[in-house]
Amino acid sequence: MRTPGKMELAAAAWAMAVFLLSTSQARAFFHSGPDLEQGRAIYTANCASCHGANLEGQPNWRTGNEDGTYPAPPHDENGHTWHHGDTMLFDYIKRGGQAALDDMGVDFPSGMPGFGGRLTDEEINVVLDYIKSTWPEDIRAQQEERSTLEAGEP
Repeated sequence: MRTPGKMELAAAAWAMAVFLLSTSQARAFFHSGPDLEQGRAIYTANCASCHGANLEGQPNWRTGNEDGTYPAPPHDENGHTWHHGDTMLFDYIKRGGQAALDDMGVDFPSGMPGFGGRLTDEEINVVLDYIKSTWPEDIRAQQEERSTLEAGEP
């Protein structure tokens, strides 16, 4: 039986590395970027019933309901989600709109429930990554700037 040469071993190692690095587990391990498909799936299962399958929000989302709350706004570039920094958006999703607004001293009724008991912090962040991935580059840049200011970074 012939022993493989150095070039054959190197080629086999390279092929194995390419295969392993192409798997989703490897991408997650090496932090090569957010898993937007996972974000889309979590969004679809937990958010789309109110905010729309295409992030379009509910009709008349700028008109208040009888109880003072508003219909679910869009999360695409036509809404106001991108006007808020990451910390606020995360808190809003995790604890619910009313708790987040109350702690900010904002007198505004929110019907947004908290998802902290249903979603992990990582899942919330993946959903936010998915939502942000749908925005045009200029909107993403503005939202990133707001996140930086919100975090008190220069």
